[in-house]
Amino acid sequence: MKLLQLIFLLALTTGISAVLIYIIGVSNLQALQFLQSRVQKCVTYISHSNKTSFLTYKYTIHNIQKNSSTRDYSKVSINFPKDAILKWKDPMSGELEGLSYEFDLCEAVATWEQVRNSSTVLTKEYIDALPNGWEDYAWRRINKGIQRNRCQNKSLCVEKLSLVLPETLPYFPRQFGRCAVIGNSGDLLKTKFGKEIDTYDAVLRENGAPIQNYKEYVGEKSTFRLLNRGSAKALDKVVELDEKKQEVLLIKTTIHDIMNKIIRVCTSALIYLSLFGSSNKQSCILNAWCFIGSAAKGTGLKALQFALSTCDSVDMYGFTVDPGYWAFCKKSRQGHTPFHGRAYYQMTECLGLIKIHSPMRADPNRVVKWVPSRNTIRSAIISAEKLLRIVGAGSADPLASCSIVKKRSKNERAMVSRLRKPVREHQKFSITMYPLEHSPGHTQLCITPADYRNCLYVNRFFSTH
Repeated sequence: MKLLQLIFLLALTTGISAVLIYIIGVSNLQALQFLQSRVQKCVTYISHSNKTSFLTYKYTIHNIQKNSSTRDYSKVSINFPKDAILKWKDPMSGELEGLSYEFDLCEAVATWEQVRNSSTVLTKEYIDALPNGWEDYAWRRINKGIQRNRCQNKSLCVEKLSLVLPETLPYFPRQFGRCAVIGNSGDLLKTKFGKEIDTYDAVLRENGAPIQNYKEYVGEKSTFRLLNRGSAKALDKVVELDEKKQEVLLIKTTIHDIMNKIIRVCTSALIYLSLFGSSNKQSCILNAWCFIGSAAKGTGLKALQFALSTCDSVDMYGFTVDPGYWAFCKKSRQGHTPFHGRAYYQMTECLGLIKIHSPMRADPNRVVKWVPSRNTIRSAIISAEKLLRIVGAGSADPLASCSIVKKRSKNERAMVSRLRKPVREHQKFSITMYPLEHSPGHTQLCITPADYRNCLYVNRFFSTH
């Protein structure tokens, strides 16, 4: 009987492998396995080279092999030691955070690749291109929008959004070279990163984090500031934080009448809305966004999304998810899961997406070893897209992943001629891509120039589902 069971399991395993090889190919499977191996070595290296390990605790990573399935070629689990001190409790259940977190590298590389090639700023062209975009989407970005009859009166909603809604994309993928995302953790006061931070091409800060009196620790350069709901309500105070009056404000919540009044009267700053808001439904832009959002919640994740969508490289400072570095924010944050967030950001660093700077590391300037090469990541992305059955996986067609394609009018064209070479190369077809909410196959909305050779308005997703 046991022999028969063994034969059955062997046949089943062989069958699964055969199906995998048929779907994504031997080389693609090897790419995923190699990526998994590199991430394992990277995290292990960091564990041994830190004072205690990444930010606070030493942990290990292992491949998931039990009950193998098609997705196990990319599963990893990051574990903190059993004697780690747990502090965070789930506000709903009262349960302490866990010590083990499982991640899917396929979901991670495929999702972040889409972010790096998409816009995360809400524009009028995006709403106009959506089927019933004003009635089905725009009203959700206006405070009490449901009371405005879901934007059936389009002109009224246009007026409410006009101050924060650019016609076309204000920032392009690769527009900036080196970018720094500055968190609000108290560990920033342990190392004077200020001069280093000011050397970046663009610096992204969060909420009401001050610069004055902390310049030697957090720098003074500030290109963007991402605001959550609470900070957006105090917009008049936030604009005063920027002494040079050069910050662009990115709001991840809804716009309301008081905010519009403040914008008109108190500031000349550029202000935009992030493409998707901060509610649970809206944060799950793709199937994979739910996976990401559960690991690293809050403004930090949105800041990382924006940075990766506009920068070649992204460095992160002040992300230990402990109380803030300034005087009026010294209490514990109840909305974050510290261990889960740390594990997620570490996995992201070992995928080569970011570099983390922290005084908790023995050598803050040391190079993280075993980070996969760009070629390895590129091969893994193709493999992941095929395994996840993402629309357009492996295709050279710029529009292959687009379920909605719309042409701009002839007098509208993305102006990239004066921007960096990487931007011009990325925009050689002048196609602007936006991720779509709740879209099977991770499809996108794409805006093409009027003279694009294949510019026929198509709507594959909405016509076939």
